[in-house]
Amino acid sequence: MNLALRCVMPGFEGTTAPDWLRRGASEGLGGVVLFGRNIVDRDQLASLIAAIHAERPEIIVAIDEEGGDVTRLDARTGSSYPGNLALGAAGDPSLTEQVGRAIGAELAALGIDLNFAPVADVNADPQNPVIGVRSFGSDAARVSDHTAAWVRGHQAAGVAACAKHFPGHGATSVDSHVDLPVGASELRPFEAAIGAGVQAVMSAHVVAPEIDDLPATISRKAMTGVLRGELGFDGVAITDGLDMRGISGERGIPNAAVRAVRAGCDALCVGGAPTGPEIVDEIVAALVIGVTDERLAEAAARVDALAAWRAGHRSRPLAARDAGLVAARRALRVSGDVKVREDAAVVRFDTTPSIAAGEIPWGMADALAERGVRVGPKGQSLVLVVRDLHRNPQHVDAVEALLATRPDAILVEMGVPVCRPSRAANYIATHGSARVCAQAAAEVMRP
Repeated sequence: MNLALRCVMPGFEGTTAPDWLRRGASEGLGGVVLFGRNIVDRDQLASLIAAIHAERPEIIVAIDEEGGDVTRLDARTGSSYPGNLALGAAGDPSLTEQVGRAIGAELAALGIDLNFAPVADVNADPQNPVIGVRSFGSDAARVSDHTAAWVRGHQAAGVAACAKHFPGHGATSVDSHVDLPVGASELRPFEAAIGAGVQAVMSAHVVAPEIDDLPATISRKAMTGVLRGELGFDGVAITDGLDMRGISGERGIPNAAVRAVRAGCDALCVGGAPTGPEIVDEIVAALVIGVTDERLAEAAARVDALAAWRAGHRSRPLAARDAGLVAARRALRVSGDVKVREDAAVVRFDTTPSIAAGEIPWGMADALAERGVRVGPKGQSLVLVVRDLHRNPQHVDAVEALLATRPDAILVEMGVPVCRPSRAANYIATHGSARVCAQAAAEVMRP
C-alpha cells in the first residue's frame, strides 16, 4: 500500500497541516502541493513546512513559484521576480540563471523541496489562454536556452526544478484546466532542461497528434516512448493536476491516476481545488488494483530518489534578490514620450486571470504613486494599462477611442505585446504584470 501512497501529491485547505495530511505523511505519502490559500506570510509558511517534514523528513513539499504572474509566495503583493516572457525579452540566459537561483534560494530557506517551474512551453499560439507570459517566448531556440539556464540556477540553490508542460502546451488555444487541448508538441526546451539536469518533468493534459491520440499524461507513447526512450529522462515524471477537466472530466480522477502511472508518470498531483483524504484514499485504492507492483515500485523509487537529491542539497547561500528588478528593467520596450507629470489618471482595463495564476494584484497606479505621482481621475497625464490586449477586442475598441481624443496618452501593455494600436505613439511593453515589472516601468515614466 505504501508504494501507491508514495505516488500521490495532494493539496489541502488551510494554513496548518490537517490531521489527515499529517497521518498520510507519516504513512508514506509521496508529497504535498502548496497553493496561495495555504500561505499567510513566510514565517507561517516555514512553520507549516517544518510541521509537514516533522512527520516524515522525506516527504516532498512542492509549490508553483514561477515568478511573474504565477506566484504563491507573493500572491497578495505581486512577485519580486519577472516571469519568463520578461526574462526572454531581456535576452540574457545568465541573468535568467540568476533569477532562477534567487527564487530557488528563497524556497530553500523555507524548506520547500520541489518547484513546479520553469514553464518550458513555446508560446506558439498568441491566443493561448493559459501560457502567454509564462513562456520565455515564441522561438524554440530562445525558450530552450532560457529553460536550461533557469534550471541550472534554480537547482544550484538546492531546490529541484520541474520543466512543464511536456510535450508542450504552447500551440493551443484551449486551457486544459477546463477542456482537452490539441496541439503540436515542441520537445527542444525539454531536451535542454534534461541536458541541464532537471530533476522532474510535468506532463500536459494535451493531445499531441504526432505522438498519440491520447492526452500526454495518460499516453505511454509520450511519457515512456518519447520522454524516457527518445529524450533519456530518468527523473520523476509528474502529472499536472488530475482534477483539471482536460484529464479527468470524462474519466474521473482515480481512473486518470491509474492510466497516468501505467503510461509512465511517477507522481500524481491533485488538489488545485481543496482536497480531502477521501480522494487520496480513492486514488491509492485504484492504484493498488490497477497498476502492477513492479510499476508502483519503480515510480516510488523515483520519488524517493528526488527526496534523496534534495536531502543532499539543503544548505545553500541566499542569492541577490535584485536580479528580479534588473531583469524587469532590461525587459522593457519603450517608445515615444512616456514621462508622466505630477498628476496622472491611470485607467486599467481589467482582465480575467488564468486559472493557473489566480487573482494577483497588477497595474501601474501603485507603482507610480510610490514614485510621487498623484494618481486620480483628473490627472494631467493619462496612462492606459492593458494586459494581453490582443485577447480582448472590446478593450482594443475602448483604447482606440481614448487614443483618438488623447494622443498624448501612454499605453502600458503588461501581457504579451502583439497588439499595439496604430495611435499608441507612447508605449511601454513590460512583458509581464509582476509587481517588479510595474516598478521598472514606473522608473522610466517618473525618473
